[in-house]
Amino acid sequence: TLRQSARTDPEYRRTGMIVLPPFDAPAADAWLNEHGLGTESLPPAVADILPDARAGLWLGHVAQVRNPRILRALREACVSAGVAIHEMQEATGLRSLGERVSGIITDAGLWSADDYVLTTGAWSTQLLGSLSEKLPVRPVRGQMLLYAAAPGRLPCVVYRDGAYLVPRADGLILAGSTLEETGFDKSTTEQAFADIRAFVRSLLPDLADSEPVRHWAGLRPGSPDNIPIVARHPVLTNLYLNTGHFRYGVTMAPASAALLADLLLGRRPEIDPTPYAWPD
Repeated sequence: TLRQSARTDPEYRRTGMIVLPPFDAPAADAWLNEHGLGTESLPPAVADILPDARAGLWLGHVAQVRNPRILRALREACVSAGVAIHEMQEATGLRSLGERVSGIITDAGLWSADDYVLTTGAWSTQLLGSLSEKLPVRPVRGQMLLYAAAPGRLPCVVYRDGAYLVPRADGLILAGSTLEETGFDKSTTEQAFADIRAFVRSLLPDLADSEPVRHWAGLRPGSPDNIPIVARHPVLTNLYLNTGHFRYGVTMAPASAALLADLLLGRRPEIDPTPYAWPD
């Protein structure tokens, strides 16, 4: 649907994913059966590249998108729909009057609207200030490496014990990632570089011997049990939050947006909003 109104290809591809041991096989099988997915046969191409794959769990239904490209495509679709995007304006706080937000304070002036949606990720509590009471969102640093390989070198996503490899259509392979409680520090470290490289070497030794194209860090919006807050603010009646998705922001984005739209427009949500409410 997005491709109909955007020039950029987000590279949505159903590559499948292999989950390598250790994992709870009975729990995984029960979850798959509960959701009508079941198990599928392991493709020979995956078994040939990853010797441990035969002991893993093959999830052929798993798809991926390329994060920077889907962001560009979303921007193009929004602009074509008449949305105005104002960039490079630092939001420093909210101005409220009674139980309503009256404006967003930025370095370019005050922006006013009927309704407001806070999607500031790890910085959500900073922007809300004293209005962020009980909001359990914090920054969690994640470091990643990017490798260049021939297209098709790795046919699927690989996941093992919290670490993963994600192959892109042009041959780039994403390797990550760390989970670090370092506040708002986005610097990279030699230890993380070594740890991720060791993970890559355990699966694709020839790839690990090459120099990574890039090493960077980002800050995820951590939340208890990785459950986001998609809800109206408990005090300010025209302020909504969509934050705290931790490692799964892109994965959960479509459903989060649908739930948020239903709440904002006063429609009966198709998704039960209870688990994503503002914490008591």
